[in-house]
Amino acid sequence: MKKIVPKHPLAIRWMHWINFPVLAVMIWSGLLIYWANDVYKIHLGHTVLFGFFPESFYKALNLSRRLAEGMAFHFVFMWVFFLNGLIYVLYTLFSGEWRYLFPDRHSFKEAWLVLLHDLHLRKTAPPQVKYNGAQKIAYTAIIVMGLGSVLTGLAIYKPTQFHWLTALFGSYGNARVIHFILTLGYCIFFVIHVVQVILAGWNNFRAMVAGFDIVNDPPPTAVLGPSPSAILGPSFHASPAPPTSSPATALGPSSTPEKTPPDGK
Repeated sequence: MKKIVPKHPLAIRWMHWINFPVLAVMIWSGLLIYWANDVYKIHLGHTVLFGFFPESFYKALNLSRRLAEGMAFHFVFMWVFFLNGLIYVLYTLFSGEWRYLFPDRHSFKEAWLVLLHDLHLRKTAPPQVKYNGAQKIAYTAIIVMGLGSVLTGLAIYKPTQFHWLTALFGSYGNARVIHFILTLGYCIFFVIHVVQVILAGWNNFRAMVAGFDIVNDPPPTAVLGPSPSAILGPSFHASPAPPTSSPATALGPSSTPEKTPPDGK
């Protein structure tokens, strides 16, 4: 027998699906801006192992020479990203959803067990209520990363007006590096998140769309209670009902009315 179990509130679902396209636009427009000054590379000594990004990457995605367009989209959608994230955090705090979301002292051990299960090194997954330990850590990290993106973004967007914020990150260059690393983190999270959703199956995806899970509810098992003799002891025996007697027997022989003889006889 199947039953419907509520899982994700409507507000959580709305903000989740709003954030998905908004973050995608932010990453896309950020790449349009980064093209104008793509200086980041991975070095090993004086050897460049990888540069972000090769020219073929820009050509394949048509990202070249679109700096003004990228800045226009980025500076508009950053406010949508910020407001949606702020509302999400406030709702999580005031609705009590943070109890399911924030990691506890068991989360890191549980996340390790989840990783072993996903790598097929452990047969059974650890039990979870709404989110497992790995999800709690990942989703909380995304909130922190979002805050970091907003702060570093303001520091490189208005370095003069927010000079104190730029100084907080060490310099303009440092703020830009952190902003770039956070963007790579979103991309990695997105890939892992989509893979996990596919592996979890349709029921998990439907819960974020419709707000409920459908679970198998085992049928109730009939429990037979003990007999009266087991409760009252072996000396208990039901007494038979008393026999039903006729009215004459019940009244007795002396209660039979006598006929009065006529006078003089």
